[in-house]
Amino acid sequence: MSLNSIGLDTKKTKSIAKDLNTLLANFQLYYQNLRGIHWNIRGKRFFDLHVKFEELYTNANLKVDAVAERILTLGETPLHTFDDYIKAAKVPVGKNISEDEKAVELIVESLSELLKLERQILDDSADANDEGTNAMMSDFITEQEKTVWMMKAWLGESV
Repeated sequence: MSLNSIGLDTKKTKSIAKDLNTLLANFQLYYQNLRGIHWNIRGKRFFDLHVKFEELYTNANLKVDAVAERILTLGETPLHTFDDYIKAAKVPVGKNISEDEKAVELIVESLSELLKLERQILDDSADANDEGTNAMMSDFITEQEKTVWMMKAWLGESV
């Protein structure tokens, strides 16, 4: 087994970095969706949602940077073109969404996709003894599960 400079199996970290790149692509699309609904939201809930969507896209932007830096820490190169993001993303594209419920539904659907990816990375990083990636995924999952719960509650639904 070949270890990298941070003491992790290079074969396993290469695989984790590949999955992190998929996560990165999905976060970039999620971020763009949030920007779009932030700009285009209309209606009586505009003021509340406009602020909430800004909070969410600011948070997503921080996660984009954290994921890209983790990929670099593992010795790989983060994806960085829109073409790469579109090819790798599973998060739905939200185009011209201005209705409050549709916007919140897009967020829930997007976070559900991100959570699936993060749980897989969590399992793989645990297997690789990659505590840095594991802790990051654990933190992301905890935060996003709460956001899903809150968004579903706003929609009048249960998780």
